[in-house]
Amino acid sequence: MFVKRMFDVVLSCLGLIILIPLFIIVAILIKLTSTGSVFFCQNRVGKNGVIFKIIKFRTMIEASGAQITIGKDYRITSIGHVLRKFKIDELPQLVNVFLGEMSLVGPRPEVPKYVAIYPDSIRQIVLSVRPGITDWASLSMINESEILAKSSDPEAEYINIIMPKKLEFAVKYVQTRTFWQDCVILVATLKKMYSLSS
Repeated sequence: MFVKRMFDVVLSCLGLIILIPLFIIVAILIKLTSTGSVFFCQNRVGKNGVIFKIIKFRTMIEASGAQITIGKDYRITSIGHVLRKFKIDELPQLVNVFLGEMSLVGPRPEVPKYVAIYPDSIRQIVLSVRPGITDWASLSMINESEILAKSSDPEAEYINIIMPKKLEFAVKYVQTRTFWQDCVILVATLKKMYSLSS
């Protein structure tokens, strides 16, 4: 969709320019409160199964471990809790959008480990579009880590309960997507972010 791509390019470019002061402040705070890089990059699966590096502000200590975050994960830094609460850690993904690896709106990109266990028919549908920064699943399950924290087996909970719900939202989005629906999702996301900060 040409209109969608132009919309992504224009808004991501404007967003990056406007957010430069915030990015500088966040970068300084990350460096002052923990050791490691400012950004966290991780392999995710994009459109047509192409692997790309998703960019986020680093909110955790630089250590290997589970690929899902659970509640008040001990790996999350002091500033990381704040960045996650207000979804500020997600903003660098505007670079991914500008580069064409992601869209502003679309199914959230998953790590290869979990995409590998998608049902074949669903994988084909979900990976037919660019992944997005936000979608209906992100809005409906914004407290996903808190939900997982209550489980005795968080990864099993994610695979068997959370992921199927996300995929259901993703398939519905792909099959019914329009430019105006994207606008509705973006507005709903901005409202959600505002409510988190108030």
